Amino acid sequence: MNTVQLGMPAPVLPNMPAPPTRRRASRQVMVGDVPVGGNAPVSVQSMTTTRTSDIDATLQQIAELTAAGCHIVRVAVPSQDDADALPAIAAKSQIPVIADIHFQPRYVFAAIDAGCAAVRVNPGNIKKFDDKIAQIAAAATSAGVPIRIGVNAGSLDPRLLAKHGHATPEALVESALWECSLFEEHDFRDIKISVKHHDPLVMIAAYRQLAQRCDYPLHLGVTEAGPRFQGTIKSAIAFGVLLAEGIGDTIRVSLSAPPVEEVKVGNQILESLGLRPRRLEIVSCPSCGRAQVDVYTLAEQVTAAFEGFPVPLRIAVMGCVVNGPGEAREADLGVSSGNGKGQIFVRGEIIKTVPEHQIVQTLLDEARQRDWSKPSE
Repeated sequence: MNTVQLGMPAPVLPNMPAPPTRRRASRQVMVGDVPVGGNAPVSVQSMTTTRTSDIDATLQQIAELTAAGCHIVRVAVPSQDDADALPAIAAKSQIPVIADIHFQPRYVFAAIDAGCAAVRVNPGNIKKFDDKIAQIAAAATSAGVPIRIGVNAGSLDPRLLAKHGHATPEALVESALWECSLFEEHDFRDIKISVKHHDPLVMIAAYRQLAQRCDYPLHLGVTEAGPRFQGTIKSAIAFGVLLAEGIGDTIRVSLSAPPVEEVKVGNQILESLGLRPRRLEIVSCPSCGRAQVDVYTLAEQVTAAFEGFPVPLRIAVMGCVVNGPGEAREADLGVSSGNGKGQIFVRGEIIKTVPEHQIVQTLLDEARQRDWSKPSE
């Protein structure tokens, strides 16, 4: 498998955002060829929605996720048929595959034997999981496979629910660290942890506590975050707070939406925080009574036209003369619209004025014909 390059190359353009505070120091694990923790860049994960036993459909969805910028993918293993499909999926996937195990500990061993890059276990709903830790630690050590201890508010161990009353941050952290201690008894520390909750504030508090009490890499997630709009807001708030504090080594945006949307949102969050090289950024006004162009439609058209453009550009799409010229001058490319026309800016300079219906194509033509690796004069 080819190494997935997640590094932070020197920016081509001078408008990359500054990264947040220094990252929390953590140990590093390897999920296949993707490093997680330590000084590795924050990686984006998602999960397939296909039946894992349908090998072709699962691999097709993994390919779509890979193309969208996913670095690690998780597949569900609720049945023996799904476990039987793991060797083919792990071998053919372009990115590392994590097996997601609930209820049946025997599937943990099947996933390790199948060549999965990691295994995620939810201790709260695996029967007699603690009794199997010695064997799991031995098998994972032999295969070099890390384990994610994934604690969820909705499936917390009944003993901890009884102790804390409900899924508090303290309960989530106690569950995770207890399971880690059991693995540590067998000298196994190739672990990453998640403590997910549907409430961003509870989730933030749990990860803050966890970050202070261990050095394991942390997988961030707001579980059951909701439909696309609500889930995006919840995840952006929670991840933004934690990542800005240096907490978090890999993320999954959990949406009631196609998994490719999760990947898009996750990458956009990292780009907005300066934790991943910026790709396309559209700076567009919200429109108002001053607008002399349909900004909503124009912004969508520009976004679609530049999808997949190989150079990270900031493009301003402005609808009037109040903020338009200033914002357009700050962008790599820009348009300030009015009276059925658009002034086209390139790196702060007006280069031409075109009819409204030619704006999108003109921006695209200008982008294609320029060498953006050269500094502006």
